Amino acid sequence: MHNYLIILGAAAVVSFVNPSSFVLAGVSKPAFAPRKSSSSSSLGGKQKNQVLTDDVAPVNASFAPPPLAQAAEVDDVVDAPLMNDIQMLSDILAEVVKKDNPRVHELYTQLRQHGIERASDPDNVEAFEQMKKLAYDLTPFDALGVMRTFSIALNLVNAAEVHHRLRVMRQNELSSEMKSHVGPLPITGDSVRGTIDVILDGEEAVSKDEIFNKLIHQKVEIVLTAHPTEVNRKSLLRKYRKITEIIGLLDRPELHPYERTVAITDLRRLVATLWSSDEIRRQKPTPQNEALGGIAVIESVLWEAVPAYLRKLDAQCYASLGRRVPLDVVPIKFASWIGGDRDGNPNVTPEVTVEVVTQQRLRAARLFLHDINELYNDFAISRGFSDELNELADTIKNSKDHREKYRRIIGHLRKRLTKTVKHCEIQLHALSDSQTYGTTTIGTRIDSASDQTHPIFEREELLSPLMVIHRSLVEAGLEILADGKLSDVIRRVQVFGMTLVPLDIREESTKHTLALDAITRYLGVGSYQEWDEEARLNFLQSELSSKRSLFLISDLDTLGFDEGVLTTLKTFMMASNLERESLGAYVISQAQTASDVLAVMLLQKQFGMTSKKGNRMRVVPLFETLNDLTNADEVLETLFSISSYVGAVKSKQEVMVGYSDSAKDAGRLAACWAQYTAQEKMAKVATKHNIELTFFHGKGGTVGRGGNPALYRAILSHPPNTVNGRFRVTEQGEMIRQNFGSPAIAERTMDIYTAAVLREAFTKHISPTQSWRDQMQRVSDASCAGYRHLVREEPRFVPYFRQATPELELGSLNIGSRPAKRNPKGGIESLRAIPWTFAWTQTRTHLSAWLGVSDGLNAKDEKDQQELKEMYKQWPWFRESIDLIAMILSKTDFSISKMYDELLVEKTGGLLELGEAVRNKLVDTRQAVLDVTGSHDVQGPHVQLLRASTKIRNPYVDSINVVQAELLKEIRQMGDDESLSPEMREVKEVRKDALVVSINGIAQGMRNSG
Repeated sequence: MHNYLIILGAAAVVSFVNPSSFVLAGVSKPAFAPRKSSSSSSLGGKQKNQVLTDDVAPVNASFAPPPLAQAAEVDDVVDAPLMNDIQMLSDILAEVVKKDNPRVHELYTQLRQHGIERASDPDNVEAFEQMKKLAYDLTPFDALGVMRTFSIALNLVNAAEVHHRLRVMRQNELSSEMKSHVGPLPITGDSVRGTIDVILDGEEAVSKDEIFNKLIHQKVEIVLTAHPTEVNRKSLLRKYRKITEIIGLLDRPELHPYERTVAITDLRRLVATLWSSDEIRRQKPTPQNEALGGIAVIESVLWEAVPAYLRKLDAQCYASLGRRVPLDVVPIKFASWIGGDRDGNPNVTPEVTVEVVTQQRLRAARLFLHDINELYNDFAISRGFSDELNELADTIKNSKDHREKYRRIIGHLRKRLTKTVKHCEIQLHALSDSQTYGTTTIGTRIDSASDQTHPIFEREELLSPLMVIHRSLVEAGLEILADGKLSDVIRRVQVFGMTLVPLDIREESTKHTLALDAITRYLGVGSYQEWDEEARLNFLQSELSSKRSLFLISDLDTLGFDEGVLTTLKTFMMASNLERESLGAYVISQAQTASDVLAVMLLQKQFGMTSKKGNRMRVVPLFETLNDLTNADEVLETLFSISSYVGAVKSKQEVMVGYSDSAKDAGRLAACWAQYTAQEKMAKVATKHNIELTFFHGKGGTVGRGGNPALYRAILSHPPNTVNGRFRVTEQGEMIRQNFGSPAIAERTMDIYTAAVLREAFTKHISPTQSWRDQMQRVSDASCAGYRHLVREEPRFVPYFRQATPELELGSLNIGSRPAKRNPKGGIESLRAIPWTFAWTQTRTHLSAWLGVSDGLNAKDEKDQQELKEMYKQWPWFRESIDLIAMILSKTDFSISKMYDELLVEKTGGLLELGEAVRNKLVDTRQAVLDVTGSHDVQGPHVQLLRASTKIRNPYVDSINVVQAELLKEIRQMGDDESLSPEMREVKEVRKDALVVSINGIAQGMRNSG
């Protein structure tokens, strides 16, 4: 008999639990009701005559069902299938664990039960104390087993939830009363389909042609990065994705009982494999390993998802706007930093970048070779050739396809791609550690290509013949063939090219300064590093206009430069030798001056990378600290005043805005305002000089690092005149998995990006009044001062941070090739934003997302307080900023944070008192947010982002937290390995493994890492 425990409160859960079984907790209240159509709008979007402003959504907007992670509650009807899936997976996990280790099963059940009791009543001290006692009594091996069970259970919830997002979206589509509104994209306010309806129904008259023209000219580029926030190993990710696919299979009503049995058996097999696997990375991944992860996303997901989405976008435009999207229009593209980002990562060498680029070219050639083989098989056609096609076919000799001219051209492309594969494999074979990529032996199939056949290196070499075939088919009346597989391949060529994704290079500005200093000293003209900005600019402009080089490249190794300088210069040498489509932007981190940009221009020129040759990389300054953002417009003013520079960049400039580092530097509120005003000022400078400015947004996945889980809202909340149909943004770590983990989810993500940028173009933004600006500056200054006082000026803070969080232990995760610090000897200031945020997330303090907020919002003057309330009601950007802070505050846990202090922080030196002060500041921050929002609930209007899924997970994450704190205490008390006996070293290693698994588990339960 099942016990049904209905629990109320902020962390409400329902446990479909039999004490002898082993099941994940559920949630009792509705998350999202079935959609209702609106008679006043063609699509749950905007009522007629409603003003289309940059409020995050129209009042009546119907958005796609969010992931459960973004729903307020679980709907006991809509989400019943999800709860059934979780029940099934839980039962399977119970079987596996109980059979292997009954004690671990029993300990897990007890901990989880106390967690459920605590979730039902957060003030239940007894349940929390029982959890802590169980954690204290765990043996090292029991702790490891229990942590592994929790971690797998949470991953299974995530796997089930991925499918549930797709299931509910499809159910809403099929049950919609608006079936006459034809179109393949979702009937939601944050899709292209819904956005078009919202714009057409707006107060201002907008024609369909205007919408179409905006859409086909807008550009979104998503940059995949290797930031170490995905804690799961790739081999395990594949298993969890397979579990999601099987859950989808089990949804099919026509499934035969035998097929259902086989599917469930496959699930058991997968869960047993997960339990038997080692989820811990024993070695840090190399940049090449990280690149494999990015390539895997493209191969297994985006290769199918991109043409599928573009095909649906084309059909939607025809249905909604009466226009077809041309084949050469791709409003969304991808790029990568993986293998090119060398900022603070000595493991990314020029050789590594060459290896990554070559591997990407190899994978692209193989993927296109597969596509071309399919086209060859499909196009056994002996008539219907245009003059253009006949002319192209006649240039191909020695083909067996005499009458079937489509095949003659496609067969020639096949030979050339085969030669490309061979070329890349030979290159990889010659590079060190090429076995990292698992390159194949060059076999007879590859050698069969004619020596006279040239490899394909550039997009146009493949695209042009395919377009000739397409036009010929259309001319012959065979549009149905032209718009099939051929169109998909053409769109892939447009998006991925022959390099899969262009690779950005990122390097710190001081590296270029040191390189130029070595060069000027060698030339005998002084020390570049010691010159002021004016002297640097004069030198750089003079050399950029000169036809001579700074030195003979062939002499580079004999000029006496140190190793660091040589590495920097050889990076440019490497880049100059790569195919021009292989590389994208050259990003300068910690950029502060115009000379930082011109320095990279000059170093490119030295190695033959110029606009004339077509291989010059666009140079992108990254402004990431408060001061750098404040002064960014002055840097652009200087650059745009140099006519030779404007001519070289063809009146186009890209600027990267750093979100995570600016937040770590000044606190979230001050960073938000600095980012807003900096973009405003830079946009004005660009307009003044007639420069097309594109902002590149370096956002992390978490709120503390600039992320916004509500993607559509986030894009609409950008400052006026800063998007303009161009949006470049990073996707990293666990966010890549969440947004591109399956083809259907990837299509949905691309749809939201495309829709948001389109909607922004027709949004009437609300600009802040001068009074609001003054108020926001006061808030920013006070917030920054409060943040920096604790982080920089409080001498107890650094030891407190390192004792109260697992910051020092995070290195054992081996989740990234990059060191946690730019300067290994530095303190908090040199710590990267990711481990900074990750550490506070683990303890449920989330300090990096809210510290300083109360200092800014607690206005002493009643007039200021009233104005803040007015700003919250009337200014969408401010409201979105506050709501996001409110959402993250709702995820903090006072008692768990305090528990870490009690177990880990020294009793002397005032560290415990500092921890108490931090938590008091958390209480003040909650109240300050409530005062501004006028709400009685700190969750605020962003309540849907509190995540019903977190409520499901809280009993599990709470349990992991209490065990993790105990593990940290025990590991630290054991001291250095040298002082331990062999037996105790083994005990310590087991505890460290349990700690790593606990860190993974919390990351999965919180659905964010860093």
